Amino acid sequence: MRNLLLGVMCTLMFIACKKEEGVGGDASISGQVWTYAVNGSFTDTIAEYPAEDTYVYIVYGDNTGFDKRIKTDYNGEYAFNFLYPGNYTLYAYSFDPMEIDGQSPVIRKVTIEDRKEKLEMERIEIIAQP
Repeated sequence: MRNLLLGVMCTLMFIACKKEEGVGGDASISGQVWTYAVNGSFTDTIAEYPAEDTYVYIVYGDNTGFDKRIKTDYNGEYAFNFLYPGNYTLYAYSFDPMEIDGQSPVIRKVTIEDRKEKLEMERIEIIAQP
């Protein structure tokens, strides 16, 4: 009986120690946001450049709404550090004339599998308001 109780307690401790997505780990996600300036008819790119001072949002797991947001630096780069393994959604807003508020999210989903993983995301490309 004592061994059974000890086994149950060890199992419960193992389950309780499982970390969910979010801050507190050793992994990171980084990347760059890139801006395309287009003409008024959206047929030609006028310029392209790093999206400086642009918010990038992160959602931990299946949470509703964003959990954290940061601004890109002068090179359009961002990093979310100290994350646990798990599923994450990142997004930045792009100009979209078809939307009521004029913007729509550009979404990237990623999974951190290793506790010390350093993920470099593919570039998030947004359109500047003409």
